[in-house]
Amino acid sequence: MQWMGRRESSNAEEGSSSGGGRMALGGGVLGIIGVIIYMFTGVNPSQILQGGDGQTGGSQQNTKLTESKSKEQSFARVVLADTEDTWHQLFKQMGGTYQEPTIHFFEGQVETSGCGFAGEASGPFYCPADRKVYIDLTFFNELEQRFGAAGDFARAYVIAHEVGHHVQKLLGVSDKMQQAREQLSEEEYNKLSVKLELQADFYAGVWAHYQQKRGFLETGDIEEALNAANAIGDDRLTQGRVSPDSFTHGTSAQRMHWFKKGYETGDVKQGDTFGSGEL
Repeated sequence: MQWMGRRESSNAEEGSSSGGGRMALGGGVLGIIGVIIYMFTGVNPSQILQGGDGQTGGSQQNTKLTESKSKEQSFARVVLADTEDTWHQLFKQMGGTYQEPTIHFFEGQVETSGCGFAGEASGPFYCPADRKVYIDLTFFNELEQRFGAAGDFARAYVIAHEVGHHVQKLLGVSDKMQQAREQLSEEEYNKLSVKLELQADFYAGVWAHYQQKRGFLETGDIEEALNAANAIGDDRLTQGRVSPDSFTHGTSAQRMHWFKKGYETGDVKQGDTFGSGEL
């Protein structure tokens, strides 16, 4: 993906919290939907910083980590800026106005204003109550090293997926999910949750479609995104240890299908995963 030197979104903030509070990964609406919501253990940067050999070595390592962090944040802000351009255009076509989300960078754990406390195991997530995408950038290392999803466009897919949840909030889908959660059994709600996730994958694909039209994609980018979608399917993550009735994000095949459909069509209207028989 061609991203260096391009516009970075100003809708970014940074901060962590070591405060207490309950693990409110539900957030009331979406169950704080992350790309890796389970079977993911984050890497605590403080543990890395303690690995320096003496004061000088530790300082050098700290500098390298700071530079890496700055680059990762710049990349994330460029991706967010690209999603802003895409969704402003698409909402205008639909007769609406796109309201931009904020990306919040944190390390280890964070206290959100609308969805409670989130720790290392949450992975990237969107909180509809405060309309923010939360991400611990060390997740990207885990995405590549543990799940084999390497490449900058795999990372871009993660961010675009979470922005897809923001689009769902603006379109009223999230509010409908909240109502359903209060009325349905866990098994029934899980089925809707899968459809919600697959729609966010579709929206990420739509964004990728417009990235291609703008000439920002490079050879292999779409394959990187599809590999990431494959790596984080429920069936792949759980390795058959739970029933499909417990799936909340969709199988690898489903996630790849809907991302690819969004990419190939670029048509928001074709992303009705709730009414589609394609699941």
